Amino acid sequence: QVQLVESGGGLVQAGGSLRLSCVASGRTGSTYVMGWYRQAPGKQRELVAHMTSGGRIYYGDSVKGRFTISGDIAENRVYLQMSSLKPEDTAVYYCVASPTIAPLYWGPGTQVTVSS
Repeated sequence: QVQLVESGGGLVQAGGSLRLSCVASGRTGSTYVMGWYRQAPGKQRELVAHMTSGGRIYYGDSVKGRFTISGDIAENRVYLQMSSLKPEDTAVYYCVASPTIAPLYWGPGTQVTVSS
């Protein structure tokens, strides 16, 4: 099992920035992907960004150019720098980790609220 703990969420005005952090613990030796999903009220959960142990990075279309994922999977840490935030970025953000592309382990989530 892998445990994930997110931090860094909060309330910010539109146009502002926030940085989310996630630390993994437990049986992390097989981790291939770490990243972030989000779920807004009444909407499906969506992939925000992820990175692989081989260095590949993926961003969802709605955050390209505004969000930056970073970290080190070998050190069990991943970050999400969010800039130019919009009210539609309001959601619960979940850190994920997995030995495959499909997310297997989920953190409890951290709320991000962007006010207009």
